[in-house]
Amino acid sequence: MCTGKCSKFIGVTLYPLALISIICNIILFFPGWEVKYAKDGYITEEVKYMGGLIGGGVMVLVPAIHIHLTGKEGCCANRCGMFLSIAFAAVGVAGALYSFCVAMVGLINGPYCKVLLVWATPFKDRDDSYLNDKNLWSLCTEPKNVVEFNVGLFSTLLVASGLQLVLCAFQMINGLFGCLCGTCKNKETY
Repeated sequence: MCTGKCSKFIGVTLYPLALISIICNIILFFPGWEVKYAKDGYITEEVKYMGGLIGGGVMVLVPAIHIHLTGKEGCCANRCGMFLSIAFAAVGVAGALYSFCVAMVGLINGPYCKVLLVWATPFKDRDDSYLNDKNLWSLCTEPKNVVEFNVGLFSTLLVASGLQLVLCAFQMINGLFGCLCGTCKNKETY
């Protein structure tokens, strides 16, 4: 596969991953599918870091556009465009890494929820993981099913950002080859 086609594939693949990250982060602001928790500030701290919106979303979407353009005929499908794709892919790596770290910390710490009469993060700083013991999940009484909600969405963010990280890192290598060897687009001879 030539470097231009590879860039096009990577760019197109990054679009849905960025969209998934943005959607997951937005949904995390509404635990239990209700607005009142966000309005009152009762949301998990890691959601406020907006790893999926900023990191896995915007910081990957912008490079995805340029990377995709390096695979098409036109101004970016040349050695200079491939060189720039290395820098854009590095921004994508940084964004994906940020999203990955925030999602990982969100999974480790667990949700912010009501335990008896107090709002807290009951699974934070525990010796054993709440992820292995579903019986502990009943500690959170409000919002309803907040543990499942957070685990599902943070896990999705973790997978999406992991794929983004791999794709952007691969584009850095692909961009280096494209910069050194060209994009191998068929050129018309006159």
